[in-house]
Amino acid sequence: MRAMILEAPHQPLRLADVPVPQPHPEQVLIRVHACAVCRTDLHIVDGELTHPKLPLIPGHQIVGTIEAIGDRVVQFTIGQRVGVPWLGHTCDRCRYCLNGRENLCDFAEFTGYNIDGGYAEYTVADSRFCFPLDPSFPDLQAAPLLCGGLIGYRAYRMTGDAEKIGFYGFGSAAHILIQLARYQQRQVYAFTRAGDIAGQEFARQLGATWAGSSEELPPEPLDAAIIFAPIGKLVPTALRAVAKGGTVICAGIHMSEIPAFPYDILWEERVLRSVANLTRQDGEEFLALAPQVPIHTEINTFNLTQANEALTALRSGKITGSAVLVVDENSNKENTGMI
Repeated sequence: MRAMILEAPHQPLRLADVPVPQPHPEQVLIRVHACAVCRTDLHIVDGELTHPKLPLIPGHQIVGTIEAIGDRVVQFTIGQRVGVPWLGHTCDRCRYCLNGRENLCDFAEFTGYNIDGGYAEYTVADSRFCFPLDPSFPDLQAAPLLCGGLIGYRAYRMTGDAEKIGFYGFGSAAHILIQLARYQQRQVYAFTRAGDIAGQEFARQLGATWAGSSEELPPEPLDAAIIFAPIGKLVPTALRAVAKGGTVICAGIHMSEIPAFPYDILWEERVLRSVANLTRQDGEEFLALAPQVPIHTEINTFNLTQANEALTALRSGKITGSAVLVVDENSNKENTGMI
């Protein structure tokens, strides 16, 4: 099979012919139709996440069909379409797994980081961490839901019953979650990098109450803010934007250094917290909600062999919505959606 392989950080991915993997007893073999490109992939390629399996096939927003199943797989059948997310395996024994926090498992493994991922024509995945996908979502539009959607949803849930929510960084996750927020009749205030007029207009088109630069304060205090951009200096910025008792959630797996800030912007019971990974419950809840909204993903498509170009476009801020690698060209032709 063809695969795009990372051999060392700070190097471009290399196209290679490698053997098709074989599933273990609890795994399924998946023919990959599409794999969305995530900022976490950039953090791995750029060496900001420092312990990847090498060589590595990246990619953790995988959509495909099952071509073979292991002896212990009972919940899926050959030919079924599934999605594969970032969380790829947990121990089911540590204190975090036993109390419903498998996202913090001491021995967790992650797709496209510790486990080869979806920048390839085939992949294997632990069947217990795969999700069946609603048929209303074509392959290319489903792929961004599997990280931007799922981990974004975990961050969004932490806003509680906030009515006015700020989104700092308006990329893949934010453009998905604003649709859920509007469905739930909440107001979203979108913050982009200075001068990103197109990004601000995109946010308004999706229903943002206000859109502007992250260097600005919103026109009124926020009840909560989610920081999707991996920029540490946005933490004090967001704290200044939330009202008393408000929550600021850092949604990324990596963030640049957070500068010192005065205690008074945290005082009055403001809360600062992070989000780590996702649980299977997050996935089940969000994938049940998505067709009710319904959520539409704005995608920018690249061929599998253009993975490096997709990563470069994401790094430079040239992606509106989500970037998706088309691995199976026939799948691309059969699907329709918002492209």
